[in-house]
Amino acid sequence: MAFYSYMFSANYKRYFNNLKKIAKKENKNFAKMVFDTGFCVFKYGFCLSDYLNYKLYDKNSKERKRYVSTKTENKFYETVSPSAYKQRYTIKPNFLKDFSKYTKRDFIVPKEDNYQEFLKFINTHDTFMSKPYDGLGGADVKREYTKDIENKKEYFNNAIKNRIFLEELVKQHADMNKLCDKSVNTMRIMTFNDNGNPRIIWMGLRVGNGINAIDNFHAKGMAVNIDQETGKLCGNAIDKDLNEYETHPYTHIKFDGFQIPCFQEAKDMVLKASLESDKILVVGWDVAISENGPVIIEGNRRPGFDIVQVLSGGKMDMVENVLESLKKAN
Repeated sequence: MAFYSYMFSANYKRYFNNLKKIAKKENKNFAKMVFDTGFCVFKYGFCLSDYLNYKLYDKNSKERKRYVSTKTENKFYETVSPSAYKQRYTIKPNFLKDFSKYTKRDFIVPKEDNYQEFLKFINTHDTFMSKPYDGLGGADVKREYTKDIENKKEYFNNAIKNRIFLEELVKQHADMNKLCDKSVNTMRIMTFNDNGNPRIIWMGLRVGNGINAIDNFHAKGMAVNIDQETGKLCGNAIDKDLNEYETHPYTHIKFDGFQIPCFQEAKDMVLKASLESDKILVVGWDVAISENGPVIIEGNRRPGFDIVQVLSGGKMDMVENVLESLKKAN
């Protein structure tokens, strides 16, 4: 039911405008693409963005079945990430508290009775991040500067009103700054806690575009595959509009072959963290490499498949492997 509610709320005007552009660019029949869109929605459970993101208009039925549709994704997460346990992850201050040994940074949730703590926080950190308690896709995440806050009491009250918390800024490793120093660039590492035997099932790096302060795919960032054995980037980076980049547009560093520092430490860390996630079995960890090594930025109990499949192609086999492992365990 949630899938169809999502479909009814879609921005169809924008979608069909984008579809017209693609039809013209690819020399395809627009009407047939509209019909094919509907077929993919009702036959496979793909949503509109799936059709464009995965270039389903260029794929046959066998190829389409290799992709995880939005409807399949929802069913998958109902099994491996029950919503009954979501607040540990979706309410970000809860996550920072519960996983503090891995997040390794200061934060404060402004409340009516902690104004002095708030003052101590902003006087200690001249730069920090402000975030919604439960935001998605990097929405309303901002880098703030204490010197720019003219009325501290007003800022404090607005944070309470808008459910904003403040978080210490991660100081990024020098090597990661070479790639892009305008944002903290994070690995998305998906783990599966297979009956106490955690394993990594996918990973990629998200990189800021050199303008925005965050690296999210939905904030005009880019993503690139990571070799899970070496920690080196593989191939070109891709953005949300499926533009490819051999080098970073801001720093001109080549993506392919770039070595992520502290890589083995990062892998070890998320595997340990996944053992503390015994109810949410599949987690997408956002991992930054700080001056002092890897830190977890947040854990996503329903990590999307858009970046995964744009970079790596259809990953239905990954979903089937996880579900088969759970079936055997039961």
